[in-house]
Order: sequence, then C-alpha cells, then structure tokens
Amino acid sequence: MNDKQEIWHVVEIQARAEAEEAIQFALNELDALGTEINTLGQKRTEMITIIGYFKEKPDEERFRDQLNEALRIYDFAPDTVKTTAWRRLGNVDWLYEWKKHWKPTKVGKFIIAPTWFEIEAGAGEFVIWIDPAMAFGTGTHATTQLCLKAIEDGYRPEMSFLDVGTGTGILAIGAAKIQGTEHAARGKISACDTDRDSVRIAAENAELNEICDIEFSVGSISAETPEFDFVCANLTIDVITPLLPLLIEKARRVLILSGILKQQEDSIIAELKKFQIADFQIETEGEWISVQLKIEN
Repeated sequence: MNDKQEIWHVVEIQARAEAEEAIQFALNELDALGTEINTLGQKRTEMITIIGYFKEKPDEERFRDQLNEALRIYDFAPDTVKTTAWRRLGNVDWLYEWKKHWKPTKVGKFIIAPTWFEIEAGAGEFVIWIDPAMAFGTGTHATTQLCLKAIEDGYRPEMSFLDVGTGTGILAIGAAKIQGTEHAARGKISACDTDRDSVRIAAENAELNEICDIEFSVGSISAETPEFDFVCANLTIDVITPLLPLLIEKARRVLILSGILKQQEDSIIAELKKFQIADFQIETEGEWISVQLKIEN
C-alpha cells in the first residue's frame, strides 16, 4: 500500500448470506484490495454485508455489470443484493478496519497471519506473515487455500517451484517455508506476475518472512521459461486456457491449476482432453476447484 494514499473507497453490499462467494468473486474481479464479511449480528442464513476496499472507485456501470455477471454465474437473481453503499476512509481508518476484522487463517500446516498477532507455530507448522498494509491476497480466499493444501501434500524441499500469478507471494513463500534452511538440496523457487505492484508487494512479504532466495519477476510464463518440478497457476480460467500448453510443457512433475469455479469444471476438463490428459485430481473448496496434474514428460 502506498503510504501517501489519503483516501480509500469502501463499498458495503448487503445481500443474502448464500451469495457471499459470488459477491467476493465480483469484488476480486474489480481489483478490490481486500474484502471482509460483517454478519450484522444475525444468523449466517440471513443477511450479511460484504465489504470491499479499493484504491480507486470503479466506474459505476462496470461495477454493476460485474456484480450482476457474478450473480448470474453463481445462479443468483439480481435481487439477492439488497443495498449497495459507498464511503471513504483515510489511511488511519483503513488500518484500524483491517486490524479489527482480519484474523490469522489456518490452512493445513500453514498459518497466514497479520504482523500484529503473536503466534507460536506448533510442530510441523509454518507461519506466513503478511503486512496489514498489503491488504489483497491475505490467504483467506478458497483458491489460495486449495493451492496451499496441494503444496503441503505434494511439494518437497528438493523440488524447484514456479508460482505463476503470484499476487502477494503466499504460495512461493509457503514453498520456501517447507524448504527451510536445513535442507542441503533445495530447489529453485521463482514467482511471476504481470502486475508490477504485486511483484513488489510479494518481494516485501518474502522479506518480512526472512526469505531472500525467491526469484520474483514481472511478466508471465513464456517459451523462455525453464522447466520446474512443481508449478502453481492460481489465475482464472480465461487466463489459464491460453497458457495451458506452456504450463504443461514447463511442469516437470506437478501442475496445479486454480482460480476455477465449480461451474467451469467441464470447461477445464475439455481443455485438458485436447492434450490427451485424462489423469488428474480435482479438489473443491466452496464454489472453487483446483486441478492437480501429475506430469510425465
């Protein structure tokens, strides 16, 4: 987050609780820095308020179109959303709001935590520290959690690792945490993103976790990208599809695809069949899936 930023734009969307994932998806597509849920003191089966934070307020027409499209994808009627209200926050208010709402998230043996918490990791657990000023990509989203679970299950310290679309760097940092410093044979870890600010924030997060050997770069996977044992691509299906030939080519042993909605499962399977790939594993978290491929090059 830019310390010189004086005003942040906040949208509060009151909706039925079952539409939570759809609305968070819309806010993420609109490049929200972060989201949070306020249950308004009611039961989770009733109304909730989904709050999104933005550096710049999205165009009203684009905001409405994206929200309606997300509701359509998740099979909700537009009137599932009851009210939408915008307000503004200053820097101090922003940090206060995040400290009030953001708590550590446990994903398997990983704990994603803000820096103001005191956490003592248990045996075999790894804490991934995230600065509160780096609001987006806090590890709470289902797609990030699906990838972390895949890393926990399948990544080993000697394997090289590539994180395509790194965001705040959580997946690459997770792999580096598994490597630790005690293993003599540690694979190379690289991470890339087309957004320059994301790469900067990811590098700052790595430094915050005292990790200095992740190779961060601005850009995407290309023909010049070397092969890696373990490749994670936590993107969206419209980005994954054109990259799929390269992702398959550059993954020596394991390829994880995420950022895919359950409704898009048939679409990603159809794409994999074009490459004669029928051996894969699908994991589900809420409305999202990940696809794990064991590559035999």
